[in-house]
Amino acid sequence: MFAEVFSIAFQFADVFAFLILASAGLAIIFGMMGIINMAHGEFITCGIYVTVIGVQQGLPLPVAQACGALSAGLIGVVLERTIIHRLYDRPLDSILATWGISLIVTQGMLVTLGSSWPGIGTPAGSFEVSPYTFSTYRVVLFVAAVVVMIAIYVLFMRTSFGVLARATMQNARMARALGVRTPRIYAASFGIGAALAGLCGALYAPTMTLIPTMGVTFIVEAFVTVVVGGSNVLLGTVPAAVVLSVIRSGLNAWQGQIVGQIGMLIAVILVIRVLPEGVSGWVARRAR
Repeated sequence: MFAEVFSIAFQFADVFAFLILASAGLAIIFGMMGIINMAHGEFITCGIYVTVIGVQQGLPLPVAQACGALSAGLIGVVLERTIIHRLYDRPLDSILATWGISLIVTQGMLVTLGSSWPGIGTPAGSFEVSPYTFSTYRVVLFVAAVVVMIAIYVLFMRTSFGVLARATMQNARMARALGVRTPRIYAASFGIGAALAGLCGALYAPTMTLIPTMGVTFIVEAFVTVVVGGSNVLLGTVPAAVVLSVIRSGLNAWQGQIVGQIGMLIAVILVIRVLPEGVSGWVARRAR
């Protein structure tokens, strides 16, 4: 009995970690900045490739993963300063522009790196809870997801940068009038979102088969988690991930992964129908 309960809890933790890590960066870029970033999957792909190449060149895995996250963040800052900063308050244009970036990056990687790349294998081994065997690295991913959300909370709620970022996102003109360098805040916030996407890819790199289009594996779950959660990164993303994880892991254990995926998407449709502003919007209305 304990083994079955642990197996279900392990599946929940695995799905929760996937949803949090995949959506954390998008929650900042979309939820806070209002940019619908269709290139989110490509930032994740960047983190994966940089991590794998780093390990193959002899770097320790944690160092290679840090390089993957940093590379995606730097690319995000460059894109924000060259393209994205022209698209604030223009959601349809942001969809088209970032979709174009996604296509360019995917096809460019296909031409330069080929259709596949050798992986590095999952580290940390496994452990048994009789009669089941579980990957130790999946526990690491769950811990990483919790640490990421704590770090986002501290950064945006307990630091001066967080105060300036939230002020800029709420009223950029007023923040600018008070002396805030809003272009730097926008660039830094977008870079942080991109770096979190790269970190997601870096953490999942040992578990992935490397192909240029693998970012699609993450982007659907990322968008549905952010849409269900609403505009508040912390107040919406975590409850949304918990609800979706319970639904998906329960259906996975009952009927398999295909049914779990379908059930999660149906749940998303129902939640959006009932709570069009997401979980955080409902909480905000209740608070008022």
